[in-house]
This record gives sequence, structure tokens and C-alpha cells, in this order.
Amino acid sequence: MGILGEEQNIDFVINVGDNFYDDGLTGVDDPAFYESFVNIYTAPSLQKPWYSVLGNHDYRGDVEAQLSPILREKDSRWVCLRSFILNAGIVEFFFVDTTPFQDHYFEDPEDNTYDWSGVLPREEYLSNLLKDVDSALAQSKATWKIVVGHHTIKTAGHHGNTVELVEQLLPILEKNNVDAYINGHDHCLEHIVDSESGIHYLTSGGGSKAWRGDIKPWNPEELKLYYDGQGFMSVQITKNKADVVFYDVFGKVLHTSSIPKDLNPAA
Repeated sequence: MGILGEEQNIDFVINVGDNFYDDGLTGVDDPAFYESFVNIYTAPSLQKPWYSVLGNHDYRGDVEAQLSPILREKDSRWVCLRSFILNAGIVEFFFVDTTPFQDHYFEDPEDNTYDWSGVLPREEYLSNLLKDVDSALAQSKATWKIVVGHHTIKTAGHHGNTVELVEQLLPILEKNNVDAYINGHDHCLEHIVDSESGIHYLTSGGGSKAWRGDIKPWNPEELKLYYDGQGFMSVQITKNKADVVFYDVFGKVLHTSSIPKDLNPAA
């Protein structure tokens, strides 16, 4: 990542959740912040902002710790919020807190290892979040609109499609002509292009555990890449196209895709 980051002169890094395994952080002084972030991504090219969302494993710890400005004082790169917008000129990234959408995290209160402070009452939280995402996407004047979340929407990977997101979030993405959805959760690298909506689903979950050895059937015309292993991806965006590249841990190119942007769509 460091070598490629230098070659491409990257502006920032997007971190798609499950930032600290297995159970998030215990607090702002948890040494895992250094062991899994500060002391790992030391390359000069990676000393840029890291925009992060929360994953389900992060919710198993002290969520407020990851959101705390104290961590940013420890390392100025760290930017983690539940849901937020990153305006990067011709592209806007809409970060969405996807963990509270999943019903099964709430179904066994006796075994509730999740920190839902700031989320409850859940129905109100999700309703407001969906309204905010819809409104922000509708008002955006950006050439490119990309949504980032931890959980999958469409995937041939281990966890399968997240039904709650398909039912509640996906219609908003389709209505507002989102170009791509970037996620983690499945520990693989994957590129799916929806044949109807044209949305690109980019899974970059190869930062930790991988090699699960399972892949679900998927339309081969839509599935452009499925790599059951570790790695990462880069995105370079201009007004006319977005170039997406997936790499393995050694920086070997696994898959490239150039997504064109029609600047004069038919009415």
C-alpha cells in the first residue's frame, strides 16, 4: 500500500470498518489503536487522512472511543464518524453506518455484546439516517456519488447480501443515481456491476482474515472479480472516468476497471 500510495500520490485512505479485531477498542487508551493502526501504516505516502466507518466488530467494543477526538490527537490521520459526507471536489463520498441495520445483532438480548449507545431507539436512528442519506444524495451536485458502508449489499461472498440494506438503503441509492457502493465485511476482494442499475459494488475486505474458501453463485456477466484472499484497492477519479484497481498483498494487480461517466445523459 505504501509503495502504490507513493506512486499514485494518494489524497486519502478510505477504511471500510472492522477497524480493530475482534472486539473493537476497550477505550481511548487501548494499545490496539497503536498495534493495529498507528504502528502498522507507517509508509510516508499513508500519512494522509484515513476516513473510517464502524463495522460490526467495532460495535462489540467501546464505540465512543473510536469516535473520540482524543484518538485524532494521538494520530491526526484518524477520522471516524458514524455517518458523514466527504466532499472531494468532483466526487462526494457518503459514509453510512450500516451495523444498526442488521436485525440479528439485536435478536438475542441475553448475548448482546454490542455497544448501542447513540443508536437506541433503533427505529428512530435508522429512520433519520435513511432520510439524511436520501436528502444528501438528492441535493448533491457532485459529478460522482459514491456510498461507503461496512456491510455488503450485493456479494457472492461468505456473508451474502445484507437483506436489510437491500430493502431499505438500496432503493435510495438507485433513485439517486449512485455510481458505486464500497464495502468491507466479506473478507475478499470483489467487483460486481448491477446489470439493471449500473451501480458498481466494490468489496475491499481483504485487510485481515481471508481465504474462507466459499463463493456463492452469481451472474458471471455481473461478477467481474472475486478474489478469496487479502489485498486492497485504489480508485483514481477524473471528471470523465473512475479507474479502479484491485491488488493482492504484494501489490500485484488482480483486476482493473475503468468506469466511464456520461456527462450528457439523455433526458
